[in-house]
Amino acid sequence: MRSRLVFSVGLMFVLTATAVSAAITVGPMMGPIMGPAKTIKRPSFLGYYDGHKDTYLNTDVSSKSEATAMQINFSARLGSVKGLPEIYLVEGKAAPGQLAVFGSEPGEKDYSPLWAETILTWKAGATPVLITSDTQVNKIEKTGKLTERDAHVVLNCPIIKVG
Repeated sequence: MRSRLVFSVGLMFVLTATAVSAAITVGPMMGPIMGPAKTIKRPSFLGYYDGHKDTYLNTDVSSKSEATAMQINFSARLGSVKGLPEIYLVEGKAAPGQLAVFGSEPGEKDYSPLWAETILTWKAGATPVLITSDTQVNKIEKTGKLTERDAHVVLNCPIIKVG
């Protein structure tokens, strides 16, 4: 009888420990887990949004040539996604320190890690200035010094740090 009691208490201890361990691994109300976390090295980049710099990653793009050039994944299917915020990229001459310019960031209602690439080009004779916001892009375009064109490319580059 005593050995049964010891066995039962031992079994309950093991079951309780297993349940606690599972709760710690998954966490309360976290839902399914994706597996153990692993750290990898991946280059990050800076881009402007409303006058400050955000940090982002490039992971996938709908252009095969850009994927090769950037050494990221090619995904033709990304190209079919519409209604995305814009990422502005200056082509040709640019002001010193020019970075990509985002049309949104995390916390904004229209933020998405997917971006429609828009290419900006300074017109001949125009002196490039540092562009740090999408609002500035629109103001400069109205002066006739800057043009934009849709690259018909979707880039997956989530912003991982604001400011």
